[in-house]
Amino acid sequence: MSDTTLLQTPLHALHRELGAKMVPFAGYEMPVSYPTGVLAEHRQGREAAALFDVSHMGQVRLAGDGAAAALESLVPVDVIGLAPGRQRYAFFTNSAGGILDDLMITRRASDWLLIVNAACKAADIALLQTNIGHRCTVQPLPERALLALQGPQAAAVLARLAPELGRLVFMTGGEASIAGVPCFATRSGYTGEDGYEISMPAEGAVAVAKALLAQPEVKPAGLGARDTLRLEAGLCLYGHDIDAKTTPVEAGLTWAIQKVRRAGGERAGGYPGAAVIDGQLATGPTIKRVGLVGLERMPVREGALIHDAHGHKLGHVTSGTIGPTVGKPIAMAYLAANHALASHEVYADVRGKPQPMRVTAMPFAPHRYFRG
Repeated sequence: MSDTTLLQTPLHALHRELGAKMVPFAGYEMPVSYPTGVLAEHRQGREAAALFDVSHMGQVRLAGDGAAAALESLVPVDVIGLAPGRQRYAFFTNSAGGILDDLMITRRASDWLLIVNAACKAADIALLQTNIGHRCTVQPLPERALLALQGPQAAAVLARLAPELGRLVFMTGGEASIAGVPCFATRSGYTGEDGYEISMPAEGAVAVAKALLAQPEVKPAGLGARDTLRLEAGLCLYGHDIDAKTTPVEAGLTWAIQKVRRAGGERAGGYPGAAVIDGQLATGPTIKRVGLVGLERMPVREGALIHDAHGHKLGHVTSGTIGPTVGKPIAMAYLAANHALASHEVYADVRGKPQPMRVTAMPFAPHRYFRG
């Protein structure tokens, strides 16, 4: 895709003004980093507050009395039981139990807000309109922007600008005005830190961003730091760590499938791939997503093959970097289930040389969500 065909978010001119290095991402021209660099932006997110432009992601509104039941026909999570003001992680599945996309669902006072991945949003909207458009209103919201304020000082910043948002707890949402712009924010994010995702009309995005950046705790951050932060937090990136060929059970996401939607539950099944997923829940998958920590300093990147000590292939790496916070090479990989055991030693093939790694629990850096 050439630069002339790339889409731009409402903050594009501001990114340029701030000196961002822009790259193509999911059909958009997006900031990968600013002059301070990825490592400084990563530390900003861990120590203070980092502001990310995530307006490339899709926002969709569902409305109508049948919206919750309709959405449950496409995801294996409890939508009907979600209380107003609460948010839940979910995923669309296919007939083989594979993940078509992962998303966030928030129940508001009179409708539902869905946040989906940028690269999948056209397919997700088509999926919703085709399968449940006759049961509820499916309204894409391309006229809205989305910002993520992440870090341990994010709450103090928003408490200053919009006190009602400072009172939210993890995975809840509410309305507020920031810099005179009406916003809807959830206390959630993609870094493992406390923080918020803030939706607003596109025409108000620059005013909100500037109001946040004017606070002493806040600096801008790009896709580079977003990726290292989420990897340290053990969070999946769609198209890399999860995709249409991996099931939620293989990906270690069974915590997101509530008991009511599992075999024997009050509203079990009824979504694509339910038989496959219930079968894996009962017997276990043959492969599992695991965390790996390098025993040497060599970084291990996506695509690297994983072997045992005898050279037998066990799986492959889906994401990898040297974690700025943990100070070691870290990776996520899919391994044969009988080798996906904590402390098990395996070897990553890096340019033809075996690099020792140890299977470890995730997250690599502890989550610091505010649960009240």
